[in-house]
Amino acid sequence: MKSVWSDREAETFVERYVSDKCNRDIALRVYSSRLLGSETCLVQHGGGNTSVKTSIADDLGRQTPVLCIKASGRDLDSLEPIDLPALRIESIRELYELDRLDDRELINAVRIRMLDSTAPNPSVEALLHAFLPHKYIDHSHADAVLAVVDQEEAEKICREIFEDRLALVPYVRSGFSLAKKAAQVYRANPQCEGLLLVQHGLVTFAESARESYERHIETVDTAESFCRKRRYWVTYQSMRPVESISYIKIAPILRGLLSEGGRNYILCPRQDGSIRQFVDNPKLLPVARRGVATPDHVIRTKRSPLFLSLIGLRSEEEIKAHVEQCLKEYRASYNAYVEKCMAKKDVVIQPSDPDPRIILAPGLGLIAAGPSLKDAQIAADIFQHTIEVMQNAEAIGAYRGLAEEDSFDIEYWSLEQAKLGQQSGSALEGKVVYITGAASGIGAATAYHFARAGACLYLVDRVAEPLEKLGARLGCAFEVVDVTDEAAVRTSIDGVIYTYGGLDGAISNAGYAPQSPIDSCPAAILRESVEVNFFAHQWVSSHVTRVLRSQGRGGFLLYNASKAAFNPGEGFGPYAIAKAALVALMKQYALEGGKYGIRSNAVNADRIRTGLFSEALIEERANARGIRADDYFRANLLGREVTADDVAQAFISLALAQSTTGCVITVDGGNIAASPR
Repeated sequence: MKSVWSDREAETFVERYVSDKCNRDIALRVYSSRLLGSETCLVQHGGGNTSVKTSIADDLGRQTPVLCIKASGRDLDSLEPIDLPALRIESIRELYELDRLDDRELINAVRIRMLDSTAPNPSVEALLHAFLPHKYIDHSHADAVLAVVDQEEAEKICREIFEDRLALVPYVRSGFSLAKKAAQVYRANPQCEGLLLVQHGLVTFAESARESYERHIETVDTAESFCRKRRYWVTYQSMRPVESISYIKIAPILRGLLSEGGRNYILCPRQDGSIRQFVDNPKLLPVARRGVATPDHVIRTKRSPLFLSLIGLRSEEEIKAHVEQCLKEYRASYNAYVEKCMAKKDVVIQPSDPDPRIILAPGLGLIAAGPSLKDAQIAADIFQHTIEVMQNAEAIGAYRGLAEEDSFDIEYWSLEQAKLGQQSGSALEGKVVYITGAASGIGAATAYHFARAGACLYLVDRVAEPLEKLGARLGCAFEVVDVTDEAAVRTSIDGVIYTYGGLDGAISNAGYAPQSPIDSCPAAILRESVEVNFFAHQWVSSHVTRVLRSQGRGGFLLYNASKAAFNPGEGFGPYAIAKAALVALMKQYALEGGKYGIRSNAVNADRIRTGLFSEALIEERANARGIRADDYFRANLLGREVTADDVAQAFISLALAQSTTGCVITVDGGNIAASPR
């Protein structure tokens, strides 16, 4: 690792940020923080913290000495001055004289010393930064540094690498205790350029932002070089190539069994070479049982992974039985760990779910699980770096993870739990939904409503540009697919599994409305209508059902039917016939899917402004009735225009209707002739 500091770039940050509320010191703090944050082998997902001691004006305009430290949970790579709340440094340093400070007292002590009461909460390591005298302080969880400090013989190894340039701080939980211990170690070694914190990483300091940053980079580079040499010297036992296992086959089974008790999980696979080298190696894989590399990780990955041995299992029944048994044992082990730690510490807490967040399987790699895609991706990122730490640590000596009781302290520590935030509690949170014809009209409105309800979406359409815009706006997965092509649909559903681990339902919405007198309808038009308005729905339903059955937790199939299925219009035979067949298809899936908990329903909409019918046709229909075009859309029993949002709401209702299947809901403002009842 090399320094990427640029004086010219640093000055651009000074020019951009210096104002009444931000001085040069803070602007340079922002710049060097972003440099650290851009390196994922240093910090990830809100990890690490940086600070600067400077002076800024208080509410009376008086220059006040302060510690500006990164706010809890903020990402260093996108840090802004507002993310560096200011604390009165002289007052906060007086806390060093205390013998103890519990969590509630710590939070209160920090909050009452803030210059701005509306600023975000400072890092839990605020006291560590305050108790050290230096102007600039940088703290990261560098992979290479964790590899040399997370060791049985950490002191010996660190002295070999760094001599006396850095002082070693034994593991203490974050907060007041760690801050005081770090300050004591520094005072005993005032010549040191930084601190090596067992299980916590690296702290460097200096009087300038550049010097502190470059000391940090130089230290990490030295650790990386040491690790590379040791890994080159170490040869692990030779292995036969491990057979690769199909993630597409495994993921829905795993996702279904994970989702016990109504919990929903999204899966994120990692199968690159370095992960497979670790997971497929019988010498290295057991190392993962020793615990996390640094405390922050336990709230994202739990203390240890779930291990699966899938090699040689062929049938879905064999795979399911093995995963089910492994999960049962993992959950029992987790609950026993919580009970044991509660007894030792004489505390009573409400245990979190006992489900794994990391799954390791030879032949498959790493799978991370989380209540959202972001949570799963964060867990995967963290454990991928943990694997690097473990491999390096084993090459150097013997990896030592965070002890069981220490893991418990962090996992159930309120200050760490706060970083996870609260789940939204939306009706479809954690549910994966596949929507066809999603680029416009009813499909787009449905996508908006399901996204608002918390669903994870996979949108498909054959028109690329509006689909891309919608996918970007909603921040969800999308793919250009011709749903009349069965092979393309199957590949697309496999794409859903790769993206989310499975799915919970589909809105089969794609369609078009050809017109022709039925007696003279060209065969090509009729065939195309049946391909789009019937067979496309069959391909989606068939491949979605395949996944829902593997998951074993039910799901839903929803179809966009039409008033024409029940009340066809003259000249719309090619459309009406195919839509009538679609309603029959819906009923057949309700009949055959019920025993698997798969609900099949349809929405029968009419006169929606979607672009399905041309403006000229609408004008023609309105003129034939002697009314204006706008009145045509209100020609129903309620006398109100029905919108795509109304249809989307009906789809939401059916997705949530656990006891409804084989049903057609009319969304047309009232049209007795088209009523399916």
